[in-house]
Amino acid sequence: MLIFDQLKREDRKLRAISLGVLLGFGILLIGLWWVQIVSAKRYEENLKNQQFRSVRVPALRGKILDRHGESLAENRPRFDVNLYLEDLRSQFTYEYTNHVVPEYVRQHPELMQPVKQSAIKRFFSFATETFGAEPKPQPKARARLPLAVRTELEAEARYRVVSNITAQITTRLQNPAILDTTLFSRHYYQKRYIPLPILQNLTPKQVAIFAEQFTGLNGVEMEIQPTRTYPNETSAAHLLGYIQRNDQPNTDEEIDYKYYLPDYVGITGVEASFDDALRGQAGVKSLLVNNIGYRQREEMLSVTEPGRNLVLTIDLKIQQAAESALAAAMPNVRGAVVVMDVRNGDVLAVVSAPAFDPNVFPAGVSSAEWKILNNEKYSHMFNRATYGAYPPGSILKILTAIACFENNIMSPSEMFHDPGYYQDQRVLGRRRIESLAPAGDYDFKRAFLKSSNTYFIHFGLKAGLKKLVEVGERFHLGESTGVLPGEEVAGAYPDSNNLSGWYAGDTANLCIGQGKVTLTPMQAAAMTAAIANGGKLFWPRIIRELLPPEAIDSDLKSFQPGSLRADTRLNPRHLQIIHQAMLADVEDKDGTGAAARVEGFRVGGKTGTAEGTKEQTTWFTSFGPMEKPRYAVVVMVQAGVSGGGTCAPVAGKIYKAILKLEQTRSASPNTLAELN
Repeated sequence: MLIFDQLKREDRKLRAISLGVLLGFGILLIGLWWVQIVSAKRYEENLKNQQFRSVRVPALRGKILDRHGESLAENRPRFDVNLYLEDLRSQFTYEYTNHVVPEYVRQHPELMQPVKQSAIKRFFSFATETFGAEPKPQPKARARLPLAVRTELEAEARYRVVSNITAQITTRLQNPAILDTTLFSRHYYQKRYIPLPILQNLTPKQVAIFAEQFTGLNGVEMEIQPTRTYPNETSAAHLLGYIQRNDQPNTDEEIDYKYYLPDYVGITGVEASFDDALRGQAGVKSLLVNNIGYRQREEMLSVTEPGRNLVLTIDLKIQQAAESALAAAMPNVRGAVVVMDVRNGDVLAVVSAPAFDPNVFPAGVSSAEWKILNNEKYSHMFNRATYGAYPPGSILKILTAIACFENNIMSPSEMFHDPGYYQDQRVLGRRRIESLAPAGDYDFKRAFLKSSNTYFIHFGLKAGLKKLVEVGERFHLGESTGVLPGEEVAGAYPDSNNLSGWYAGDTANLCIGQGKVTLTPMQAAAMTAAIANGGKLFWPRIIRELLPPEAIDSDLKSFQPGSLRADTRLNPRHLQIIHQAMLADVEDKDGTGAAARVEGFRVGGKTGTAEGTKEQTTWFTSFGPMEKPRYAVVVMVQAGVSGGGTCAPVAGKIYKAILKLEQTRSASPNTLAELN
C-alpha cells in the first residue's frame, strides 16, 4: 500500500521507475512470445539438425567356400569391451570437484581470492543475526580459475576416470594397457556419442573373467562384433587375398554419414575382385545426441544386407596336399603349384610359397611385420603362380616338337647324334649350349625323356622362328589368362607379326625355353591342360558360384564352366606321340621325371631347368591319368636343383593325394574335379 500511496501523491520519480519496470516487463513478454511462438519451428528444426547423427553400419561379409562347401573365409564373433562415456558424467564431475581442482589449488595458492558477499547475501546474514539463528559458515576465500584452466582440469578429470577404468579392466583380463591421451581426447571431442573401445578380440578365458567380475559395471559393456577369419590360415592365401580396415569404402552410397563404424575392404585376391558382392549393403543408424555430444537414443533407419557367399573351384584337400608337397621340396622353398581340371579349366589348387596368414591383416600389420612379409628374397606377399613370370626351360620343348611335327621337319623314328653340346658359329657365334643329355644317338622319345637340348635346337631351327612363335600364339602365350584381374602378368613371348630384334641365337634359346621367353605357372597349366585334352585351351576358372547368404536354387548365379578360349588345332597323331613321350619321361627308368611316378595312376610329364642371371628356375609340367586325363599339375621352384630332382617329386605326392581322394570319394555322386 505504501507504493500505491506514493504514486497517488504524484511522486514523479517513483512513477518513472514504475513505468520503466512495466516497460521492461512488456519487452520481456514480447520477446518471450517471439521466441516461443513465432520462432519455435525454426529453433526446433535447428535443434534437430544439431542432434541427429547418421552412422554407417557395415554388413556381414559373405563367406568364401571351396567347391565342396568347405570354409576358406568366414566370420566369427569377436568380443570387445567398450566404454560409454555418457554413463560416466557424474564420475567426471565428482573427480573434478573433489580431487583435480583441490590438487591444482594447493599447487597454485595465488589463485585464492577473498569472497565478496553480494547485497542480498549481506541482507540475509543481517536477518539471520537479528533473529538469532545460527549463521552458516561462509568461505573466507575462493579459487578464481580462468576458463582455459577449468577446461584443462575438466579434461584431466575425464582422463583420470577413464584411465583408471581401463587399467582396472585390462589388468584383471591379463592384458594391461595404458589409455592413450591423444586418442581419448580425439574420441571425446569428436565421437563421444559412440562407445570408446577399451579392449578388442577377447579370448574365451578373458570373456569368462569379464562376465564374472565386470558385469553391471557402470558404463562398461562387452559387445559382439563379427570379424573376418581364415580357418585354414595360410592355405590358398594368395588366391583368397586379404582385407584391411577402411571405414569409408568407395561406394555409390549417397548418404552423408557423420560417422562410420569399422568396415573392411578387400585388397588382393578374390577378396578384392569380388569385394562389392562380399561386402553386401551397409545399413544406416540414427543417433540422437544432446547439446554436449552424448548419445540419448538410437534407431535403425535401414537394415544391412549381408554379402553374398562365394564358391570357388578350389578343392581344399588338393590345395593342402599341394602346399604340403611343395613345402617339402627344399628348406625355405620359393615356388608355385597349379592344379587344373583339363576337361573344363577349373583351377583345383593354386599354391605360392612362401605364403602369409591373412588373419593378421584385419587387426592391422605393423611396419616391422610388413617389412618381413615383403622381404626382397622371399616376398611372402608375392603370388608366384600368377604374378611371377619365369623362363620355362625344357617344358617348352613340347611346343617345339609340335612345330616340327606339323611342318614335317622331323619324324619320331628319325635318329640324331647329340655330341653333348650344340655349337654353331652361324647361330651362337663363339658361344656353345651344353646338352642336358649325354652324348649319343637319339630318336624323338629318347631325346624328349633325356631332354636333349642339341636335338631340339637342331630341328627347331629347321622349323624356323615364325613357325615356333605361331604355335605358342595358338596357346596365347604372352597373354594373361584372366584368372585374377589385376594380379597377373602376361609373361614374355615374341609376336609373329613383329620379329625384328630376334636373331638366330634367340631362336636357338626359344627352342629350349631359354632367353627372352617367360611364362607364369598358371599359363603353363593352361597350356598343359590343352595338350592333355586334345587341344582345347580353356579360360582358367576359379569362381564357381556366387550365392545369396541363404542359398535358394532359383537365386544361384553360376560362372560358366568350360569356357573355350581357343582350339589349338593339334593333330591327334602328333598329340599321341607327345603323350607317349611324356609318359616315358615319367615311367622310363632313364626319364628325368621318374620321381613323379604313381602306382595305379599313369602320369605324363616334362621336366625343365632354365638358367637365369642369378639363379635357375626348375619346372615339372604334367597331366594324368594318361588313359583319360583329368588333372594337369604344374610345379615351379626357384633355385631348385633340377626339374626332375626338385619338382617331379612334388607332383608325384600331389597325384598320390588325388588318387587317395578319388578312392575315398568314389561312393559320392559328386566326383572329384566334376564337370559342371
